[in-house]
Amino acid sequence: MKIAINTGGGDAPGLNAAIRAATLAALRRGWEVYGIENGYGSIYTDEPFVRLTEKEVRGITLLGGTILGTANKGNPFEMPYQKKDGSWDTKDVSDHLMQTFEDYGIDALVAIGGDGSMRIANKLVNKGLDIVGVPKTIDNDIWGCDVTLGFDTARSIATEAIDRITTTAESHQRLMVVEVMGRYAGWIALLSGLASTADVILLPEIPFTYDSIVEKIEERKSKDKHYTMIVVAEGAKPKGGELVTKGKTIGQEVQLGGIARQVAAELTERTGQESRSVVLGHLQRGGSPTTYDRLISLRFGAAAIRCVQERDFNKLVVLQDNKLTSIPINEVANKMKAVPLDSDTVQTARDVGICLGD
Repeated sequence: MKIAINTGGGDAPGLNAAIRAATLAALRRGWEVYGIENGYGSIYTDEPFVRLTEKEVRGITLLGGTILGTANKGNPFEMPYQKKDGSWDTKDVSDHLMQTFEDYGIDALVAIGGDGSMRIANKLVNKGLDIVGVPKTIDNDIWGCDVTLGFDTARSIATEAIDRITTTAESHQRLMVVEVMGRYAGWIALLSGLASTADVILLPEIPFTYDSIVEKIEERKSKDKHYTMIVVAEGAKPKGGELVTKGKTIGQEVQLGGIARQVAAELTERTGQESRSVVLGHLQRGGSPTTYDRLISLRFGAAAIRCVQERDFNKLVVLQDNKLTSIPINEVANKMKAVPLDSDTVQTARDVGICLGD
């Protein structure tokens, strides 16, 4: 058996642990293991695969990032290329990928990625490639999976950052608006904001009004609390308003970002109180994974190899009720796991007096 492993989309703490577990589990079965570098990028070079042995994966569990590299512009069905006139367009090069797998005798692919990667994986499945997916994203928005690898580290980093920003907010009696990642799901914002005792949490799932935030600020002032901590997900938007974006580049999804600055400016104008905005950005992606992320990543990687051994292909390994199982990739593609508004976590935020913007 020959298998390939790749990591696609944004990097996340725990990727290397998943690579290590999958590699070692496959090697123990006597298989050959190959890595694809930079998403699917190396497929289109003279060296499409790199051999993975015990030596290559030794000691990488504690490392952030991915030894294989990753890319969010490497969709083989929409590969960017520059035309003769200098402009950019995309083209479908998936047939090249399929032929390369056949030429090198690769029997199956372990695709470690998020929702975008699973959409690509589903298309490759439809072209005949045998795939087992591993759920990776700090956004925790993969449908059918309780927790994705990378999420625990991201929310822990965000919590610590908000804790630190809170002390300076209180010292200067300012409104502080902290923007966290998560795209169209508010998992990082909700859990880090709740854990760090934020006063306002703005989620993509709940369009907000500035009146509700101002009301919370005034309520705090009436209790002699002259600072307010506001955590906002990058995909949050005001009621009736639009997402704040940085634009879109060829072969890449739209980039979210800038909502914190907009909220801070609007609140200063409405309240007269000094405000600051902070964007945590890629800080949430980097560094060593937490213990939980290391363990879940190792479990996912090993489980993927068990699926390959059982020829349980075209499945995504997921965690449901703290048990590993697998679900069809085509059930996951083009779906998103949003924060359920009737969850006890949302209710907890309301019960302790956090303003959710509605």
